[in-house]
Amino acid sequence: MSEEMSFEEALIKLEAAVAQLEQGDALTLDESLQAFEEGIHLTRLCREKLDEAELRVQQLVEVDEDVFEMVPFEAEDEGEI
Repeated sequence: MSEEMSFEEALIKLEAAVAQLEQGDALTLDESLQAFEEGIHLTRLCREKLDEAELRVQQLVEVDEDVFEMVPFEAEDEGEI
């Protein structure tokens, strides 16, 4: 699965995996485990993208009244999500 996937693409795939799991008896045990593993990966990818977006928003700093400056940021490696 590509790490270059957009947040929206990952979210759509995550919703599809959840829908598969919610079907219950429609999947074999192996299919359920595969869907679960994919869901975990997609959840982590979405969380990472949301964290990056939050950092970008936080970097917009008000310098003076109604004057904003964009401050570059580097995402810190916080370990596994």
